[in-house]
Formats: sequence, structure tokens, C-alpha cells
Amino acid sequence: MKFIIGKKVGMTQIYNKDGNVTPVTVIEAGPCFVTQIKTKEKDGYKSIQIGFDALKAKKVTKSQKGKEYRFLKEFVIQNDSESIESHKIGDKISVDVFAEGEKIKVSGISKGRGFQGVVKRHGFKGAPASHGHPHDQRKPGSIGATFPERVIKGKRMAGHMGVAKNTVKNLKIVTVDIENNLLAVSGPVPGHNNSLIEIQTI
Repeated sequence: MKFIIGKKVGMTQIYNKDGNVTPVTVIEAGPCFVTQIKTKEKDGYKSIQIGFDALKAKKVTKSQKGKEYRFLKEFVIQNDSESIESHKIGDKISVDVFAEGEKIKVSGISKGRGFQGVVKRHGFKGAPASHGHPHDQRKPGSIGATFPERVIKGKRMAGHMGVAKNTVKNLKIVTVDIENNLLAVSGPVPGHNNSLIEIQTI
């Protein structure tokens, strides 16, 4: 399994040799450094923790010694047959581990949308715009019943929207820029510009 973390730069488009355009998201991926390794024998599961975006020395606290990075992320190795012996603490992980055409999954924190109603938040159709419905087109409708005389837990209602972890699978790597630590990934990915992005192969 290949993995890396980085920052979302923004969206653009790339033309191929046939003149076809592909919308892509540019991600500044790495360089990252291995900060911790967990083994099944000692910790009960296998994982590798990596750090990204080194902190200035004056901002490092005592508890951060050895992990002087702004972002830390642990990737769990689900496949028991996959070895982690090739990784050592301090190893560098950069974009050159990926290749053009590889399929990946990308995770990030979605943009915050504030307090939204059920039409925007959950895709409710809403009420008719005529025939006695002059002002209540976007109301949720009934939220309960005669029994059990309460609102059932998990009922879709208005509330805070966004700022939740989302994962998009089967995205293709279009371009790998090793010199500038950039990845161009087909389509959009979650999050605003400069937000943390997690990338790993499927």
C-alpha cells in the first residue's frame, strides 16, 4: 500500500495529446517522514505514522519531540501479508512512490456550509409551489408519528452542514511532478484550498 499526505492547492485542467481536457485537482503531496511504526506483535495491529509540514524549532513542545510536524497521520496496514519492515523511523516518503495512471482514494474534511435546511442538506424535494403552499416550500414536513411520540434518533433535519471527513475513491493520477512535489488527480477532492489531504492506493 502506498500513502502520503499533503495540501490541496486548487483545481485546474490539463489537455492531453489528443486535445481532450481533463479537470484535475493539484495536491502538494509531501515530502513526509515516518515518525512511528506499530507492529502486530507489540501493538496488536500494523500501522505507519507519517508527518508533514515541519514546525519551526521554537514552536515544538516537549511532547512533540521526535514528531516536529504540523500534521501527523497514521495509516493502518490491513493486509497481514504486507510487510512494513522496509520502513524505518525518519524515512522520507515523496510523490515519486506514485505513478501516472494509478487509482487512489483521497480523504479530506469537506467545506463548512453553516446551518442549512433539509432541502440543501439532505436533498429533500420540498412542498409544491402552488395549490395552497405559498410560503412553506422548503419545510421538512412531519418529523414524528403517533407512536413512539418522540422524534426518532437519526431523523434527517436541518442543522450544521459540512466540516466532515469524506473519501472519494477510484480517482486517477494524471500527472506526477517530482521536482515540485505535486500530484494532479482527476476530478474534485474534498476540502478547501490549503486543507489537509490523505492519499493512498486502493
